[in-house]
Amino acid sequence: MAGTLYLCATPIGNLEDITYRVVRVLHEVDLIAAEDTRHTIKLLNHFEIKTPMTSYHEFNKYDKADYLVTKLLEGQHIAVVTDAGTPGISDPGEVLVQKAHEAGITVTSLPGACACITALTMSGRETRRFCFEAFLPADKKERKLILEELKEETRTTILYEAPHRLLKTVKELLEVLGDRKVTLCRELTKKHETAFLTTLSGILEFYKEEDPKGECVLVMEGANKEELIKQEQESFLSMSFTSHLEYYLELGQDKKSAMKRMAKDRGISKREVYQKLLEEGNRE
Repeated sequence: MAGTLYLCATPIGNLEDITYRVVRVLHEVDLIAAEDTRHTIKLLNHFEIKTPMTSYHEFNKYDKADYLVTKLLEGQHIAVVTDAGTPGISDPGEVLVQKAHEAGITVTSLPGACACITALTMSGRETRRFCFEAFLPADKKERKLILEELKEETRTTILYEAPHRLLKTVKELLEVLGDRKVTLCRELTKKHETAFLTTLSGILEFYKEEDPKGECVLVMEGANKEELIKQEQESFLSMSFTSHLEYYLELGQDKKSAMKRMAKDRGISKREVYQKLLEEGNRE
C-alpha cells in the first residue's frame, strides 16, 4: 500500500506553537522533506526528532516531487515542512501535493501556524472577506498587472514582504492604490512582535529614520466599493454615447443589453439612451 503525505505546519517564530500531533508525526514518518534542512534541523533537535531529512525547495520542486511520489508509492510515509508556517502556502509544497493526488496518494494537512491568518486576526482590519497575495511577483510586467488588479479589490488584502524590500513595495502600493489604511505586522509570535496600525504613507514616514527589520506582513484595507462605482460612473459619463455602446459591444453584449447597461450607468431611461445614440448618428 502507498504511504501518506503529511503537510506539517511548523512554528513561525515561537517554538511552543507546534502541535503535539505534528511532533508525533515527525517522529513516526519515514522521511521529512524540508524546504531548508539547515533550518529544520534546529527544530528537530529541539524536539529530539531523529527522522531522516531530504531537501525539497523552489529549485528542485518538480524533479524532487517525482522522487518523493515514488517513495510514497513504495509505501513510505513522508512529512513536508516549510521553513516556517504551513506547507503549500507561498512555497513549493503545492507542486508535491498536486502530483501526490494525481498518483492516488492520500494527502493530509496537520493544521498549525500560518503567518497570513495570524496577521489578519490581529490586524484590526475586516476579516470576513480577504485575499492573500503573498509576495508580489519580481517580474515587472506581472507585478504591474497584480497592482492594477488590487486597485479594484474590495476585500482586505494580505501581502508578505522582506524587510529590505518593504519600503519599495509600500511606495509602489501608495502610487497605484492611493493612501490605504494598513496594519504592518512584524516578527509574528516572537519577542519583538508588533502590529502597527497606520497608512501606506505612515509606514514611509515611520521608516525615515531607521531601516525596517524582521519579516513583514501587510494587512491592507480593500478599495471603497462606493468610490469605485462613483469613479466608474464618472468614466462612463465622460464618454460619448457611441463610445459607451461600443465598450459593451466589445465585451460581447448584444445591442439591446448594452443599451440597458448604458441606461443604468448614466441614470437615465433606455428611451433617452436610444435618442442620444440617434443624435450621434447611430441608426442601426
